[in-house]
Amino acid sequence: MHPGQIEVNEITGLWTFLLTIDWKDPWLIGLITLHVLTTSTALLTRNNTNFQVVLFLVLLSVVYFSESINEYAAANWQTFSKQQYFDNNGLFISTVFSIPILLNCMLLIGTWLYNSTQIMVTLKTAQLKEKARREKAALTATRTTPTKNLTED
Repeated sequence: MHPGQIEVNEITGLWTFLLTIDWKDPWLIGLITLHVLTTSTALLTRNNTNFQVVLFLVLLSVVYFSESINEYAAANWQTFSKQQYFDNNGLFISTVFSIPILLNCMLLIGTWLYNSTQIMVTLKTAQLKEKARREKAALTATRTTPTKNLTED
């Protein structure tokens, strides 16, 4: 074991698990950068729903295949990592890979809900303005319509 590492049986919670990870490993820095870029893309494209739908589906597909990714990474960890993080239960890949991706998916859904409420407010405002315009036009039309004088006959 390397100095600063702890035994697996010493892991009692998420925080101790996160402390066992060597966050200076280049591939982990790349993974964190990927998560930051994904979040930035989701935020910057909040007005482009079609792109966000594609991004959402890609992210969910990646999470769906995370078990296969975990198996591949467990078999080939020496080529890209200093330590073997990929256990059979998938704790590591779920914690540092799938959870951030699912949080980004929740961000996308939240953005869609917000945009939907804004569209509904705009639509209802336009409907109320149109109704008020029609009522005003009807009221104006009834006032300017000449009335027949019954006493002249």
